[in-house]
Amino acid sequence: MINTPKVAVVILNWNGVKYLKKFLPSVLASTWPGLQIVVGDNASTDDSLAFIRENYPDITIIQNRQNYGFTGGYNRVLSQVDADYYILLNSDVEVVPGWIEPVISLMESDQLIAAAAPKILSYAQKDQFEHAGAAGGFMDAFGYPFCRGRMFYEVEQDLGQYAQSDEVFWASGASLFIKKKYWDEAGGFDEYFFAHMEEIDLCWRLKNMGYKVMYCAQSTIYHVGGGTLNAENPFKTYLNFRNNLLLLKKNLPFWRAFFVISVRFGMDLLAIVRFLAEGKRKDAWAVSRAHQNFVLSIFGIRVSGYGIKDLSKDEKKSSPKTHRSRRIVHNLKGMYKGSIVWNFFVKKKTRFTDLDPADLI
Repeated sequence: MINTPKVAVVILNWNGVKYLKKFLPSVLASTWPGLQIVVGDNASTDDSLAFIRENYPDITIIQNRQNYGFTGGYNRVLSQVDADYYILLNSDVEVVPGWIEPVISLMESDQLIAAAAPKILSYAQKDQFEHAGAAGGFMDAFGYPFCRGRMFYEVEQDLGQYAQSDEVFWASGASLFIKKKYWDEAGGFDEYFFAHMEEIDLCWRLKNMGYKVMYCAQSTIYHVGGGTLNAENPFKTYLNFRNNLLLLKKNLPFWRAFFVISVRFGMDLLAIVRFLAEGKRKDAWAVSRAHQNFVLSIFGIRVSGYGIKDLSKDEKKSSPKTHRSRRIVHNLKGMYKGSIVWNFFVKKKTRFTDLDPADLI
């Protein structure tokens, strides 16, 4: 590259000193020239900042006044970072020295590419894909996100089956590469999401604006996963169900959104029954609250957690200006025309390669 783009790796931290100790050395070993490394801190109460200042004085620290969640935290931190490319990197990720170059090279090859992610493997089992992103994200006709290499709870071994870089529907927030100009144009994350599926919403908005989202097979990272909210946390269940409905409401045309959300309410009721049958009453309640709070949001009542939240002026000011996507060209690449639920649970198609390619846009 003649003009080397300015790249900033930005790690959002909240009480994650154990991950910083373990994984910062690998980030610092990155070979991208002039790489800026930033740790944005969401008002941690552990010794995260003391550890960085003492051991890595060249790392830039940006402190938030309180814990604004994944979405609000990144919005505030990135507004203070000057770079051509942002890399939003989870603190529980191990990288290899040359992990940045292939992704930036891919993104520089096409001005319509707004965001991308590398191959994401499991830190614990490095020959297996990791749940959060795997080999690129897709979306089915009823709004269920899934990945190449991971469908629901079935995770594949990496045997080189996804060795081709391709356009996908969404890129994982565990290691999200995004051009700053498109981050700014899209308005960053929607802070109402707080955490979970916010990157899917951002990617969908970018695609509705005519841009592309890519999977880069030539770069690999290793993700621990579940560093903040583990899979058994009912609050995570709540966020996943509520935010899934929110992104459908925001990004689909009105009548299509009305139809899909109606179907999803019925399918989510089955999820409640399943949780109750498994003795997971807190998760069943979380799904119910997700539905209630989604309905409240339709009437302009924003809800955080399980209670109503009165947004501060600061939060209102930093939220995206438009609730629905600004639609220029609806890029459907990465959409699956069928039902992933039907294929997985009824037809027992548990791998991405089991799906009919003709149903993939």
